[in-house]
Amino acid sequence: DLSHNRTKKYIIQEGKPVAFMIDLGVMGQDGKIIRTRYDKFRQINRFLEYIEDILPKLDKERELTIIDFGCGKSYLTFAMYYYLKELKGYNIRIIGLDLKADVIEHCNELRTRYGYDKLDFYVGDIATYKDVDKVDMVVTLHACDTATDFALAKAIGWNAKVILSVPCCQHELNRQMKNDVLSPIMNYGLLKERMAALVTDGLRAEYLKREGYDVQVLEFIDMEHTPKNILLRAVKTGRRADNEESIRACETFLRVTPTLGRLLDEKGEL
Repeated sequence: DLSHNRTKKYIIQEGKPVAFMIDLGVMGQDGKIIRTRYDKFRQINRFLEYIEDILPKLDKERELTIIDFGCGKSYLTFAMYYYLKELKGYNIRIIGLDLKADVIEHCNELRTRYGYDKLDFYVGDIATYKDVDKVDMVVTLHACDTATDFALAKAIGWNAKVILSVPCCQHELNRQMKNDVLSPIMNYGLLKERMAALVTDGLRAEYLKREGYDVQVLEFIDMEHTPKNILLRAVKTGRRADNEESIRACETFLRVTPTLGRLLDEKGEL
């Protein structure tokens, strides 16, 4: 309800025009939120709140590199840049990567128009991206299916201090999962699909813990009104969880081999 929205203290506030919010159609020229776009307004602010919580973990004394994989139309990328650089004064460089050339071209045009000089968008694939050797924060929003796993493996390889991931379309384990005990649930396509998504993200969280991250599974308001409303937030502590056995037991029970586990194990052997 709108009266509640008026009283909550949002990071990007109503009444103060912000160029990218106007271009998104979320704000009018006067900075007022367009009535029908309150969901989007809330989503952007919720995302920024999740970043605000981890600000103390980020070094303010040097330039930080942030990579956004599968950035798409990039409204959250622009929001992140605006928040960290303009509002908080962090010395950051953000790189947005996506496979769609036309989307990237459009993002670069907007970036130039806003004067966001430390924000660059490139056509690129998560799995093969090698143009930087140190990354402080990795963001992956709605990278489809195993693209999320490649992004997480990449982030771990870079020793990224912070990882924010909103997974999407977890098909991989849905194809693999088999378990007679759970057949009353898994006989139903829709239920099996949802269960596969939860198992996928649970195992991802456990792998991140194994690699020395403190992990939270948080609720994120998704604009498509789908059940895909989970955000994994991981902060590197260097304390590795001793959870190898429980990961293996779960995978054996469900007869699954997630891509993230495979990528991390391969890296260990290199």
